[in-house]
Amino acid sequence: MLNRILIIAVALCIPLVALAYARPARVVQVFADVSCIADTICIDDSARSQEASQLYEEALAFLAETIAPLDKRPLVVFCASDECYRSFGHSNASARSVGAFCIVIGPRAWKSYYVRHEMIHRLQAQQLGVLRMYGEPEWFIEGMAYSLSQDPRPDLAQPFQSFRSTFDTWYRRVGREHLWSEAKAL
Repeated sequence: MLNRILIIAVALCIPLVALAYARPARVVQVFADVSCIADTICIDDSARSQEASQLYEEALAFLAETIAPLDKRPLVVFCASDECYRSFGHSNASARSVGAFCIVIGPRAWKSYYVRHEMIHRLQAQQLGVLRMYGEPEWFIEGMAYSLSQDPRPDLAQPFQSFRSTFDTWYRRVGREHLWSEAKAL
């Protein structure tokens, strides 16, 4: 009886251990109906792969030029369908970061400022640390992402509009050169 329980436990753990050591793109392919066109870009509509690649590369270049470069290229899943986006447990937002694992871009978020916004969150985690990032004030985390992504919408839903305004005021005072040191002091 004990041997049977041990065999079942090992059989159940093997897939979990394999996924833990697999590349994130492979894990996404197992759990979502997407194809990965690179180790860092997955998509559910291969006809839009060039568009996804352009959005991805533009966002990386934008961050490097305007804020700071990312140390590691993040995995981004571009969902052209609501079904794909919902498969990651999302429905109400346009795009989301899934911890340090990946970024999921929903069908309404195939715009440069949305991709930059989510990559700014990844940059925040890189510069501040994942745990510390979640301890930062929300006006800083979301306000920075809305502001520095150059989101063109003049009025955001509250509280995001006030977060962006608060961040803009703070950022004008501290400047780009002191962004991260001042953020750590918040």
